[in-house]
Amino acid sequence: MTQPLLIFDLDGTLAETAGDLMATLNHVLASEGIAPVPTERARYLVGAGAKALLMRGFAAQGQTLEGERLERLYTAFLNHYDAHIADQTFLFPGVVAAMDRFEAAGWGLAVCTNKVERPARKLLEALGVAHRFRAIVGQDTFGVAKPDPRILEKTIQSAGGSPARAVMVGDSRADIETARGLGVPVVAVDFGYTDTPVTELGPDRVISHFDALWDAVQAVRAARV
Repeated sequence: MTQPLLIFDLDGTLAETAGDLMATLNHVLASEGIAPVPTERARYLVGAGAKALLMRGFAAQGQTLEGERLERLYTAFLNHYDAHIADQTFLFPGVVAAMDRFEAAGWGLAVCTNKVERPARKLLEALGVAHRFRAIVGQDTFGVAKPDPRILEKTIQSAGGSPARAVMVGDSRADIETARGLGVPVVAVDFGYTDTPVTELGPDRVISHFDALWDAVQAVRAARV
């Protein structure tokens, strides 16, 4: 029998990344002579990948971003973010203890993010946890991104797991829809990046701290039996 597998989103789920992402967004905006977006708006802008963040950030300032300009600024965004990827970023409280508990109980861990894979790996390495994941999959790894359930399916395959023994942990509509599309239970954190409260998006369970993850996962697994 395959090992049970816990798959995490990254931004807004495992780590508070808004500070560095918004600083990079505002760096790019400033390079174009555009006023910065207040950091407190991050939770409505972050979570769908860097290109979407750029487009949302420009739209928030009344600007349209597309075509060659989008591609040029996307490259500039990635270069700046790469150099400042963990200046302000940190793991949410309880993440490491939760991973310890699941691994001790025989679970495998993986990451499925809409970040590009290379910066996702670099960030997890900077945070000291990359080695704990059997797979780290980004939107470019297999050429498909959330909410397409194929990215979750391929993440599970890469980690040696099975959808029947997997649970997703995320913070947004994209995470919930991705898990639903593959028939995988999903636990949502309520402190992440979403423009709609996760309680309104239909996850199997909602938690407010990683201390509650173990019980939430056991509950959603029991409900599948």
